[in-house]
Amino acid sequence: MSYFTELAHQYIDGEWKAGTGSWDIIDFNPYSGDKLAAITIATAGEVDEAYRAAERAQPGWAATNPYTRRLVFERALRIIEDREQEISEAIVAELGGTWLKAGFELHLAKEFLREAIQLSLRPEGRIIPSPIDGKENRVYRIPVGVVGVISPFNFPFLLSIKSVAPALALGNGVVLKPHQNTPVVGGTLVAKVFEDAGLPPGLLNVVVTDIAEIGDAFIEHPVPRVISFTGSDRVGRHVATVAASLFKRAILELGGNSALIVLDDADVDYAVDAAVFSRFVHQGQVCMAANRVLLDRSVEREFTEKFVAKVRTLRVGDPADPETHLGPLINSSQAEAVTALVDRTVEAGATALVHGSADGNLVSPSVLTGVPADAEALCQQEIFGPVAILQSFDGEDEAVRIANDSPYGLSGAVHTGNVERGVRIAQRIETGMIHINDGTVHDEPIVPFGGEKHSGVGRLNGEAMVDSFTTQKWISIQHGRSVFPF
Repeated sequence: MSYFTELAHQYIDGEWKAGTGSWDIIDFNPYSGDKLAAITIATAGEVDEAYRAAERAQPGWAATNPYTRRLVFERALRIIEDREQEISEAIVAELGGTWLKAGFELHLAKEFLREAIQLSLRPEGRIIPSPIDGKENRVYRIPVGVVGVISPFNFPFLLSIKSVAPALALGNGVVLKPHQNTPVVGGTLVAKVFEDAGLPPGLLNVVVTDIAEIGDAFIEHPVPRVISFTGSDRVGRHVATVAASLFKRAILELGGNSALIVLDDADVDYAVDAAVFSRFVHQGQVCMAANRVLLDRSVEREFTEKFVAKVRTLRVGDPADPETHLGPLINSSQAEAVTALVDRTVEAGATALVHGSADGNLVSPSVLTGVPADAEALCQQEIFGPVAILQSFDGEDEAVRIANDSPYGLSGAVHTGNVERGVRIAQRIETGMIHINDGTVHDEPIVPFGGEKHSGVGRLNGEAMVDSFTTQKWISIQHGRSVFPF
């Protein structure tokens, strides 16, 4: 099937329908500029329809035997495996992902579905002792009800499934709003997989829309009790503010400015490989990417020479070509912002060891060093593009200080010949995740995923999913009669 023809619709209450908004979201191939689809946007009224459908369907789903619920996820996994080629082609076309990136994304999506199969059976109740004679305290884990999911453009299929599948597995209904640049791969394709897997109508709804049309209706709607948002810290702050004002739970997976630290006893060649991948995978459009590479001064020269040499070998071009390492950025605004950032940093006095340029949405890599003190704020922000900043340090304390000198705290890495030394340093870095002798870009379905500071609130994956998408309910039973004071 042609995903961009068949799935260019809203999916509400088990029906594929056109939106009723006054304009269309045009879905472009970011490499060729070809129009993939035009989707008439959903209005606030259709957001309401989606949430009401989920609200109606959810109680019956929550009451369904979890062994029966998990069959849907088993079938969804088989569907993705059977359609892997077509889904990969859609990833390449809609978001400019390379074949390597598409394979990476689908591998993780399948792993998270495997975890969702197990998650259906994960919630457990407890019986807690009481100081009152004859009283039995039961604590139940129950679904929150309906979850609103807002997914990003960089790993849209994975990051939609990452919240959608666990929320459904735990007995909730879901309304998904994909990013406007990836409405099919991040939205309606996910709905199609679950529809074909036999998920009952109404439990998963997809609304393709824009805040210019609906404002905050997706967050403010009275039905969802949890909003799971993945995206920028700027938007995440707004989501959190609106959600908190309405006493909703917000799970926020936001941006990063990760540091990959290379100590004096590191394997330099290996560290170079890890750093190049960590910075330039998917054109640097990854929240966990190593924006900054911190180098002990004793290895700075060797590492820099080898790093620059490897970066110069990266092929930029058509993501459909299996030999391409870096495809396009998601749109022209992002390409222009990244190239302007590089130019400003060089004008401020930094040295461009590799000075990338833009050709449409294709942006070739840049490697910057010697960022002057009055421009160091540039080192503290998230750069969603193929730009690496190299910084030197003297000793572990300075490495830790530089790594922590950022409002973000998502991921990181430490390269060293002494693993326990690496762990000691990692414990001092203010991040939610950090890796010894590896890259900065990792995700595993049962390990808590999330950040500190501006990188987010809450955790996903494994047991954290149960905390995120269920709530606890205390039911006490008095065996015999209580004695009341009056």
